[in-house]
Amino acid sequence: MPITILIFIDGLGWGVPDRHVNPQHAYGGEVFRLPDAQAALAGAVPAFGGGWARAIDAVLGVPGTPQSATGQTTLLSGVNSQAAIGKHLTGFPNEALRAILLEHSVLRTLTLRGVPARFLNAFRPRFWELSREKQLTLSATTVANLAADLPFFTMDDVAAGRSIYQDFTNADLIARGFDLQPMTADEAGRVLGRASRAGGFTLYEYFLSDKAGHTGEADVIAGELAKLDAFVRAVLAELDAELRDGRAQVLLTSDHGNLEDATTRRHTTNPVPLMAWGAQAEAVTGAVTRLDQVTPAIVSRHAV
Repeated sequence: MPITILIFIDGLGWGVPDRHVNPQHAYGGEVFRLPDAQAALAGAVPAFGGGWARAIDAVLGVPGTPQSATGQTTLLSGVNSQAAIGKHLTGFPNEALRAILLEHSVLRTLTLRGVPARFLNAFRPRFWELSREKQLTLSATTVANLAADLPFFTMDDVAAGRSIYQDFTNADLIARGFDLQPMTADEAGRVLGRASRAGGFTLYEYFLSDKAGHTGEADVIAGELAKLDAFVRAVLAELDAELRDGRAQVLLTSDHGNLEDATTRRHTTNPVPLMAWGAQAEAVTGAVTRLDQVTPAIVSRHAV
């Protein structure tokens, strides 16, 4: 069975290759040091570790600057949600966006087709104290998972190495009093890689990148990029055999730009990267030009 991972990194745009503007060119790593976007708008370009990358449109013909609620709904559904509601919407999905996710969530679509799917982010116990109606007012990824009626991972899963938290170092959880061990980015990446071996589709969301971008502080952004660089490297290392023989495909993308421009604390209209490694990596990055084409590409890979 094919293995597909989607690593969703919030607020990761494709900016100018200038280290004085773009922390992706100053953090010291290679994964996110992308070339000038112009060539990558026209077609796929080589990326770190034998991967491929494409600069894809996150504005989608709607005036204004891309935001989280619409961008994430679009990414996770394959529906141009910005166009559907006529604007870019920040925060969590509203009723109209929830309706799109409840019908078109990539997790739901794949599950209905008999493809195993999982949202690997773990949730704290208070999540289960909420009614389903309240849970549906949370993040787009949460709604996408609820749409598929899939289980959510717990703190016990984190402790057992079956899941990772939105802060994969566990620092936030430990500060909140949870009895967990600190986790390195390498360890977290390998958890994601191992979990994906169950086959089908695995989604992981990281949003501290967007939070860092909103600080406008290049050193804070660089710290997040360094962690993510090690995380992605570990996923690729864990799945090296599967990526080489074509069983696995790792995708990485975002909902909107932000941290690629440290001269502003706001989101940007820059394209976002679609990065791919493994099976059909060059083909998928060559074919996808817009954010609403990512889910259809994933579904097509798992077509029966």
